[in-house]
Amino acid sequence: MKHIRAVKRILLLMKSESYRAPDFIAAAGKLGVDLVVGSDKPSVLAEFRPRSTLELNFQDVEDGARAAAEFHLEQPLDGVVAVEDEGTVLASRVAARLRLPANPEESAVASRNKFMFREITSTAGIAAPWFRKFPVSSDPHQVAQQIPYPCVLKPLFLSAGRGVIRADNQDEFVAAFSRITKLLRDPEIMAAGGEDAQWLLVESFIPGAEVSLEGMLEEGKFKLLAFMDKPDPLDGPYFEETLLVTPSRHPIAIQQAAEAEAQAAVTALGLRTGAIHVEMRIEAGHPVLLEVAPRSIGGHCSRILTFSTGLSLEELILMKAVGGFPGDVQREQRAAGVMMIPIPGKGKLQSVTGIEDARAVPGIEDVEITIPVSQPVVPLPEGHRYLGFIFAKGDLPQTVERALRQAHGELRFRIG
Repeated sequence: MKHIRAVKRILLLMKSESYRAPDFIAAAGKLGVDLVVGSDKPSVLAEFRPRSTLELNFQDVEDGARAAAEFHLEQPLDGVVAVEDEGTVLASRVAARLRLPANPEESAVASRNKFMFREITSTAGIAAPWFRKFPVSSDPHQVAQQIPYPCVLKPLFLSAGRGVIRADNQDEFVAAFSRITKLLRDPEIMAAGGEDAQWLLVESFIPGAEVSLEGMLEEGKFKLLAFMDKPDPLDGPYFEETLLVTPSRHPIAIQQAAEAEAQAAVTALGLRTGAIHVEMRIEAGHPVLLEVAPRSIGGHCSRILTFSTGLSLEELILMKAVGGFPGDVQREQRAAGVMMIPIPGKGKLQSVTGIEDARAVPGIEDVEITIPVSQPVVPLPEGHRYLGFIFAKGDLPQTVERALRQAHGELRFRIG
């Protein structure tokens, strides 16, 4: 008789610098799930799970999948979850090899590559801006003459606003093109991007408020978990996200249209299962897609999301990975929000003051500084980290927003 394991084991794919490890480990503990953390630097992961880590090659997907399959022979896996964009393609390859629920690999690749994403969704009739890709070896002065302005330049594969710059004229375009090209020549970024690091995507700028949708896929059907507004205008020249607040204050008709657009994009891309993160602009009352990624929201932003019977987003993701997702789950009724604390300048973080005053603001749940004092800080578009996070809850989204702004006003950062 075949032995059936009572405890499910999930392979969690994340980069070593990920913020998310503690929250997923806590979720696994609550669910009684055995979590194996697969990453690129086991020495860092040992801090969290000294006996349940696995070193994997994220850049060579076949090599990473082979290592995961060998691990599976000794410690069978029941599910695979990618935490960040860097792991989504590997997750598809691993899950397919182990015959576990997965998104098709070509769908993960298309979601990861911003140009492929635009090609597929626009071909499917989904609203899109003018877009075109150019080799980084191009003469930016010549390219600048072919572009409708204002426009946005971006790498094909980086996330969280890294390397994304708006240009309103040819001079700004040349400067932005050169700046992004320099970023893409960083050896670590070149290795991560491969061929994609040789290209830039240029899109016409989409005006309007930005929103974020967090959802779960069940056989390709999009289930909305949270609709979040970004109250601060994101008009450039750089696109550093700050505030996320839920529930949305947009009219219900706009929210429904955005959800329908998310479903259309998921269908066009061929995504099938697991967490899904969608970014959009609301242009003149109509949603326009920015990205669709088969993973959950980044950073510590998920901490503002609590669902039926107190479940966290991480718990829902792990439950879905092993077939236990509750289909009728709903977000709690209270409004919630997070501020991703922006970096005001480049240098070394010398001191942070006002944390306790910020925590004392009514409605504030916590303030967490995630970059240690004495460490270097780099703002966008080159940087990819925040100084920290401020969390708030309240009766109304506008109350939450005010609390976040007030708490941020209490903080003082000295960078030198």
